[in-house]
This record gives sequence, structure tokens and C-alpha cells, in this order.
Amino acid sequence: MNNFTPGRPEPSEYPPYAAVYVDLVAGEQILSIFAAQLEQSTALLKGVDDRRASEFAYAPGKWTMKQILGHIVDTERIFAYRAHHIARQDAVMLPGFEQDDYVAAGSFNQRTLESLLEEFRTVRQSTIALFGNLPREAWLRQGNANKYSVTVRGVAFLAAGHELHHMKILREKYLP
Repeated sequence: MNNFTPGRPEPSEYPPYAAVYVDLVAGEQILSIFAAQLEQSTALLKGVDDRRASEFAYAPGKWTMKQILGHIVDTERIFAYRAHHIARQDAVMLPGFEQDDYVAAGSFNQRTLESLLEEFRTVRQSTIALFGNLPREAWLRQGNANKYSVTVRGVAFLAAGHELHHMKILREKYLP
């Protein structure tokens, strides 16, 4: 794994809607940020009651803790694929995805919280391996995902910010 730091992305490197996520990411050391999130997020959810994690939602129509964690895992997989696709200079435009459909089909509430945390660990470690082994020139490669122009660097920060966004919701609305 290399120690290259790609720096923060410019606003032109990710969709306008993603600024709210990217702005949550403090600093430039994206690989260290990914690793710290892995530790912090698993520690936050480790002691949560499994039944509560599958039944409690803070408002009607909101996801449970298990559904949020499953959504984070699904979305990180998609973001990592987008980054991989663009880093390898594949010019095909990548589609978006409907998060509510993914959550509905994920059956996350039927799983144990520990199995979801293990999957999160595995996916995050894979994300770290992907970004940690990219050549320098790959970070600024540009492609199209969900009808937006993005760079690999932009996608990395979007993935980190997306996780931060949902962990903040968990801390504020589910685990006060």
C-alpha cells in the first residue's frame, strides 16, 4: 500500500448534491480517515441490542439501525466500484441506484447486527485496499456516474462523507 495523499477534491470533482457529504470529511489523509471511521463506527454499534437495531426507527418511514448500516455497506460497494471503474479508465457511464429499493431488498433487519458489522469491516477494508493501491495518476481520472462527472478522488471523499453523515444520524437520533 502506498502512502500517497491525493489531497482534497475540488467541487468540480463530485456532484453538487455531494458537497454536504464531502464537507463533513476533515483533512486530506483519506486512507487514515477510512481506517479511523472503521474503528469508530464499529465501536459505536458494537454494544447495541440486536432487537432494538432491527425494530427502532426514530420516525415513521425512517430506517432502522440495521437498515442504515446495510445502506452504508451497499453504497460503499457502489462508490468503490465507481472509483475502480474510473481509475481503470473505463469510459462507460455508470448508472445511479435507488437507495430505498436496495434497502427494501436487503433484508437487513433479518440479519444479526454482528453480521452486518462484519460485512462493513470487510467492505471497508476492501475500500482501503483499493484506494491504497491506486497509482498517483489514477486519483484525478475523471468519469461519469449517475449522470455526473466525478474523479476517483471525489468518489473517495464522497464515500467517507456518506459514512460520516449516517453515523451522525445514528449518534443523534438512535444512540443519544
